[in-house]
Amino acid sequence: ALRFTETARARITKAGGECLTFDKLALRSPLGKGTVLLRGPVKAREAERYFGRAPGVPGSHTKQRVRSKGRKFEKARGKRASRGYKA
Repeated sequence: ALRFTETARARITKAGGECLTFDKLALRSPLGKGTVLLRGPVKAREAERYFGRAPGVPGSHTKQRVRSKGRKFEKARGKRASRGYKA
């Protein structure tokens, strides 16, 4: 890898693994045999929260695209159970 966080390095070494940079890995195993390359979660970015079933549909955990988070923006009837009903 280019860099490791301290917790990632600790978890890898505790499991019996080894942390190498790409140049050291290329010197040790030029063909890459017997090596496992790991990477972080692909869907961890903020934009992924907005993808999926439409917000408000039963069973959906998709985040709404809201212009602002103020009092007047998408807090009225139909959006909140405390304001009459929730669709």
